[in-house]
Amino acid sequence: MPDQLLFGMEVFLNGLMAGVLYALVALGFVLIYKASGIFNYAQGVMALFAALTLVGIMEGQVPFAHLINAVFGTEVHHFGWHFPALVGIILTVAVMVGLAWLVNTLIMKHLVNQEPIILFMATIGLAYFMEGLGDLMWGADIKKLDVGLPQGINGVIDDFTFNLFGYGFFIDNLDLWATAIAIILVIALMLFSQYTKQGRALRAVADDHQAALSVGISLNFIWVLVWSIAGFVALVAGIMWGAKSGVQFSLSLIALKALPVLMLGGFTSIPGAIVGGLIIGVGEKMFEFLIGPLVGGATENWFAYVLALLFLVFRPQGLFGEKIIERV
Repeated sequence: MPDQLLFGMEVFLNGLMAGVLYALVALGFVLIYKASGIFNYAQGVMALFAALTLVGIMEGQVPFAHLINAVFGTEVHHFGWHFPALVGIILTVAVMVGLAWLVNTLIMKHLVNQEPIILFMATIGLAYFMEGLGDLMWGADIKKLDVGLPQGINGVIDDFTFNLFGYGFFIDNLDLWATAIAIILVIALMLFSQYTKQGRALRAVADDHQAALSVGISLNFIWVLVWSIAGFVALVAGIMWGAKSGVQFSLSLIALKALPVLMLGGFTSIPGAIVGGLIIGVGEKMFEFLIGPLVGGATENWFAYVLALLFLVFRPQGLFGEKIIERV
């Protein structure tokens, strides 16, 4: 085969891997939107906050160390212990559940039946608050996150493709793990939504808050549950992105790339988030490979948004979203 075709196949596979990481972030948006009709602008910052917390716990870092040292003139930075990755993840999940309870208690329960724009603005405020809190707690320096996932080129795929085509494909082990974890997460969330009592209650709340209340479903419990699950999804996304590029504050911007994913897949569809992520991931990589050299490159920065704009014009509900018809 021509080298250019083989390189294109490699780009396609890497696009699939990148799309899975986009989809992981988009899943958190979908979960909260389905349960409460809230577009959670803070989802990207939740991924950042979860990753910062995980690194801080694993390294035994003292929370608010810079603030404590500035106020009291001390020089404390670390407790002197290190937790293994599994213990750190469990403790971080507990932190994200506690955060979900606080968000519901202090913010969301006071905004029941408010206009969507008010709820959206509340999540913008939450995003900036969490970003500042993460900075105060753990510092703004770039942190390395290592939870034991293998990274670097996958030797098996490289050897297989070299023997088959005479050209070895560079596929990152971390991307393969992200793909497997995303598949497991999607299956688990779909089973939870369809076959558990809490999942059915979540779908009832998504359809009509007042009707759900009338049959004894607790909105507070459902919202804490769904924000907790979204926090867990954010933690997984934060681990994958943080392990790939380091835990830094630009990590919160992955939420912006999730927007085109949601517009393609639909704001209410879990499978749509996955399919939308794959389309964006493959599309931007292949567009850069095929068209980028003709237009000067850097097409990955805007391709996803142009594609989302086309979907907004011709199919605003996305590929899997529900078309809403209101009676006037």
